[in-house]
Amino acid sequence: MTVGVRAPEAGQARRVTRRFEELDWQQTPRGEISLRRRREPALQVDVYEVLLGEEYLMSSLFTVAEVELARLALAELPGDDLDVVVGGLGLGYTARTVLEDARVRRLDVVDAFGEVIGWHRRGLLPDAAALTSDPRCRLVHDDFFALVAGGPGPDVPQRWHAVVVDIDHTPQHLLHPDHAAFYTAHGLRRLTDRLHPGGVFALWSDAAPHAGFLDTLGGVFARATAHVVPFANHLTGGTSANTVYVART
Repeated sequence: MTVGVRAPEAGQARRVTRRFEELDWQQTPRGEISLRRRREPALQVDVYEVLLGEEYLMSSLFTVAEVELARLALAELPGDDLDVVVGGLGLGYTARTVLEDARVRRLDVVDAFGEVIGWHRRGLLPDAAALTSDPRCRLVHDDFFALVAGGPGPDVPQRWHAVVVDIDHTPQHLLHPDHAAFYTAHGLRRLTDRLHPGGVFALWSDAAPHAGFLDTLGGVFARATAHVVPFANHLTGGTSANTVYVART
């Protein structure tokens, strides 16, 4: 990134170099959020990245586990006419994978940042139309954790068949301290009230399986599993891994 160049006005894009473009920048109550696109010379691909301040939230370089998050959750569910909620829109990989399953009747995608929803509606991201043009999909600007804890609101289902979450880095490394209550036994029991019998909760984590959290899941759900999802990491020249927790009532 070029040093010493003034940040763009909110909502405006600015090209910095031929290899880097800031597509949007906005000031939010939780800090500056930005979407940028850069060229990765080693792979000859465009990479889309979301940052909150200086903290990376997501990169299109590493999306294997985001896709598997949706697939592993839906693989647990029999039947048709499925209602699904995804907590955390990001670059849209998890939500688009949910919609690839023809059994899904309705998808609610909840994100606390209206700016992120705006990126998709404005077509700033590849394949955004797969979400914005699908009549099954609703993009909801709301606090996912408050929505789950507070019960259904207008145009929000009483229960879902699957709750799929990719918001925090891990259940221990949170984007905001207010999220902590969700990952406790009490918070997860409140979540089960929003699931149909036999419903599924799936969670992405950027760390190895955490024995304590898996024990917490096991104390609330009938079955809980931690799936290690490996992926090639060209930055290190080796393999990295994320974790997908899947629990069923």
